[in-house]
Amino acid sequence: MANGKLGGIAPKPLDASQTATLIEELRAVSASSSSPEAERLVELLSHRVPPGVDEAAYVKAAYLSAVALGKESPTLISRLRAVELLGTMQGGYNVGTLVELLSGDDAELKASAAHQLKHTLLVFDAFHDVVELYNGGNEAAKEVLESWAAAEWFTSKPDIPEKITVTVFKVTGETNTDDLSPAQDAWSRPDVPLHALAMLKNERDGIVPEKDGEIGPLGQIDELLQKGHPLAYVGDVVGTGSSRKSATNSVLWFMGEDIPYVPNMKTGGVCIGGKIAPIFFNTMEDSGALPIEMDVSDLNTGDVVDIFPYEGEVVDRACDEVIATFELKTNVLLDEVRAGGRIPLIIGRGITSKARVALGRDASVVDTFNLPIAPTDTPKGYSLAQKMVGKACGVDGVPPGQYCEPTMTTVGSQDTTGPMTRDELKSLACLGFSADLVMQSFCHTAAYPKPVDVVTHHTLPDFIQTRGGVSLRPGDGIIHSWLNRMLVPDTVGTGGDSHTRFPLGVSFPAGSGLVAFAAATGVFPLDMPESVLVRFTGTMQPGITLRDLVQAIPYTAIQNGLLTIEKKGKKNVFSGRVLEIEGLPDLKCEQAFELSDASAERSAAGCTIKLNKEPVIEYLQSNVVMLKWMISEGYGDPRTLERRIARMEDWLANPHLMEADDNAEYAEIIEINMDEIKEPILALPNDPDASALLSEVAGDKIDEVFIGSCMTNIGHFRAAGKLLADNKSATLPTRLWVSPPTKMDAAQLSEEGYYSTFGTAGARMEMPGCSLCMGNQARVEPGCTVVSTSTRNFPNRLGQGSNVYLASAELAAIASIEGKLPTVDEYMSYMSNVNATAADTYRYLNFDELPEFVEASDKVEISDEMREAAKKLSIL
Repeated sequence: MANGKLGGIAPKPLDASQTATLIEELRAVSASSSSPEAERLVELLSHRVPPGVDEAAYVKAAYLSAVALGKESPTLISRLRAVELLGTMQGGYNVGTLVELLSGDDAELKASAAHQLKHTLLVFDAFHDVVELYNGGNEAAKEVLESWAAAEWFTSKPDIPEKITVTVFKVTGETNTDDLSPAQDAWSRPDVPLHALAMLKNERDGIVPEKDGEIGPLGQIDELLQKGHPLAYVGDVVGTGSSRKSATNSVLWFMGEDIPYVPNMKTGGVCIGGKIAPIFFNTMEDSGALPIEMDVSDLNTGDVVDIFPYEGEVVDRACDEVIATFELKTNVLLDEVRAGGRIPLIIGRGITSKARVALGRDASVVDTFNLPIAPTDTPKGYSLAQKMVGKACGVDGVPPGQYCEPTMTTVGSQDTTGPMTRDELKSLACLGFSADLVMQSFCHTAAYPKPVDVVTHHTLPDFIQTRGGVSLRPGDGIIHSWLNRMLVPDTVGTGGDSHTRFPLGVSFPAGSGLVAFAAATGVFPLDMPESVLVRFTGTMQPGITLRDLVQAIPYTAIQNGLLTIEKKGKKNVFSGRVLEIEGLPDLKCEQAFELSDASAERSAAGCTIKLNKEPVIEYLQSNVVMLKWMISEGYGDPRTLERRIARMEDWLANPHLMEADDNAEYAEIIEINMDEIKEPILALPNDPDASALLSEVAGDKIDEVFIGSCMTNIGHFRAAGKLLADNKSATLPTRLWVSPPTKMDAAQLSEEGYYSTFGTAGARMEMPGCSLCMGNQARVEPGCTVVSTSTRNFPNRLGQGSNVYLASAELAAIASIEGKLPTVDEYMSYMSNVNATAADTYRYLNFDELPEFVEASDKVEISDEMREAAKKLSIL
């Protein structure tokens, strides 16, 4: 494939069945054999089985343990070699055997087991077993603890060199994660070598794919590698958009280093950007790469440069001149690279600290590691986000720049990243979640599943539920529309989708590696960002929708010189900061999410919205009934759902919401006067930041219209339905797509007759879910012009070469009727009819008012055990 460039595609790692077959072949070969076939069998078992708690790892560990413990006669693999190979499996199924061998009679095996444990971090509760052996006088256990205390797992790794020589691979303009990990190829994401072929598969300035639209620039990459140095990925703006670990995986597949004994994954590498999107930056950190933000103007593809990480300089080898300078984001970054990633560093530092305490020493590890530097300035007051994170850390507030590890109350995972999160959880040796609630959805692949998706639909729910998580079902709808209904106010969470942006509390979306870490450990590593306050004043004007207020944020920032559209030297006041919104306290929570959701398009780290208690009380009363209905319908894990219901009921018994301090400090304050917004504001093709008034683009011909995505709720579909019902034309001049966010919305709309209206209008009705928004399933016609209610409009996302406006459901419906963007007068004429019935139109799904849900919930009892567990969690 791809003409064999870059050595072809690596085979997939062995699965459990293949590993079992391999072991049978090993058993059948004489122990004295030295044939190439015998060597190949040992090589396969050593290097082609995933570590951690993968099913294949279980089979491998069981066999090696049996050999190591003398329960099975050795063949090609001796007892000593079996111990050594157990030591390469990182943690999980291998640890128990290694600990057991510390008490064995064979001195050689005991010493080897101790050596392997010294470099094993994922030991979890087995740490206490080692301590117990040490307290009983076991010398091997003492050796292990001494090694952990001395951080030999870290100090034995090569230090970061003073100089790193790389060849530049530059992608000008903006690289979003759709470019690096295209949605249409989402099915192959867990197969990193295969999926990497699609990186940069669409032709663009300076990039020549092997096969346009299918296979990326393998020839270019191969040619650059011939210079003899690793490549550095360089771009003006890098990694915007979705929170895809697969994007990082693809970059590192070509530009990283092999990980010993871990098949088909790489670490290390260098990524340089004028701006690096915060989620992508963090994912690079987690993967052991070195991400650097700096001026890239003088870096060009093919340049060979020396990076001096300690001095903060980049030198062009051709002229021996400094062409750029930089500062590392944190003083911990080089430790992360040396450790193989941020997550191994966090876990390892914890092991070292605990080992020192077990040995009767001080827990401090400052002598070995670069620890985060606390900010020197104490803020006068805390913002809402800083208080929420503070609460999750057990303090009043967390100032910007402070490293912290807030407790994760809610973690979300969706299906195009879920298989990777599953693999990350396996590599973390996770057999049970520590986060209070972890939820898995199937909203991206349910409508048009490929064979690999069908397998995921059948296997991933059990994986999640057996670890204490909650799994939705294919056809249920969009992750956010469900996850938001499971939230506890003023808490902190994360999710493997960039639009995990809570309307209650605050979330920090992340790649699948960090999401897995948060789910497994219940905490999240965070350098507390600064905040930008957006304050709405005045009153919403007739015909103006919340979607217009969403777009008013970048529109106003552009007017204020705080945001630019040009990618070279990009300015974005929101990037990496928390977007905090005030001035709309009476929004329903469904409406509030429309604003928080769009903070993803601003590249914000997170979002908070100041709401009054009344809409939150209404929302939680409804959600309690919905979660009880879920239990009655057989959703699992029921204990987790019970515990969450009990937490919600605890809050409802004493409702209270945090507020920002009056003297809170912000990096910037943006005032938006709603009295001045007299017409809709749209996002222009194909950039969610680029904004224009309707009057500036009226008359543009529209070919297709999409009403759906997590940016919509049931009120939008009623409004669209009423507009379509008033249309007297026999057929629409556009192709209209309609996809409600959840199956509950679809059922209610059908009951109210709106599905009949949509059908009469000729709309293509999609299964509740993400539909066109992600662009991985159904797509619009190539080259067409679209009005969409979706989240973002990056090039080629909804369709190849499509031009996509982002707008409200109301404007989208009008455009579908008119076949063009209407004039402001035309728009307002249509909207007068919508405004006349607004109270009926913009009603939201309150499950405590729907008889079917109330009746089901009345049959569900919450156990005393889960109520007690909820009370303990509510104190935190």
